[in-house]
Amino acid sequence: MNESRVLPAIITGVALVIGALIFGGFYYSAQTVMNNNDSLSVTGSTKTRVTSDQAKLSVSISSTAFETDLASGYNNMARELKLVKDMMIRLGAEDAQIIQSPISMNQMWDDKNGAPQRYQLNQTISVQLNDVEKVTEISKKIPELASQGGIVSVQSLEYYYSKLPDLRVSLLTEAIQDAKARAEKIAEGTGRRVGSVEAASSGVVQVLSPNSVEVSDFGSYDTSTIEKDVMVTVKASFRLR
Repeated sequence: MNESRVLPAIITGVALVIGALIFGGFYYSAQTVMNNNDSLSVTGSTKTRVTSDQAKLSVSISSTAFETDLASGYNNMARELKLVKDMMIRLGAEDAQIIQSPISMNQMWDDKNGAPQRYQLNQTISVQLNDVEKVTEISKKIPELASQGGIVSVQSLEYYYSKLPDLRVSLLTEAIQDAKARAEKIAEGTGRRVGSVEAASSGVVQVLSPNSVEVSDFGSYDTSTIEKDVMVTVKASFRLR
């Protein structure tokens, strides 16, 4: 065969193949965009205010003692423990509800050469009740024990909402409704209508102090306030018609 005819034929064939591949790629891309336009993904959220129904108070007591007289340090700790427990019980807590940690002992470093070694003894007493007001009242009275010679301080006061798991379920429903309302607003601008939910996934729960915007990607639980805002988000995909 004449080589002058073969070369143009080969070039023409290669050009046709490349053209078919390019057209096929554009067609596939067009189909993908069209299919993606058949659904819409949006994020919905909802928030509600709740009142804590549990509170936990942690109180710390401490005493110092020389290594030659640790017994007096432990005696002081026993006296301070009794002061704290008596006050808690007097203000409404039961003895079985009061939890005390083991006493820890830390060495205190002294710059004076030859001085007897001193140690600091520490212990935590905590009480958790379903009566928020009662625990709050106890926390306000604890500093009064200082006048009785106790080295006592409020370590923490935390407020919790025990019905959070049940609340989360109802909030998820509201968050999906919010997501659908957002999707409908978006779809209106394109002349489409929102159909059924194709997929949905819930985000983390945010338990915040009132009007706070300090959310976290991993969820948050603020325990500093009695009133709390509970927020839930969902990501949902809707079919477009």
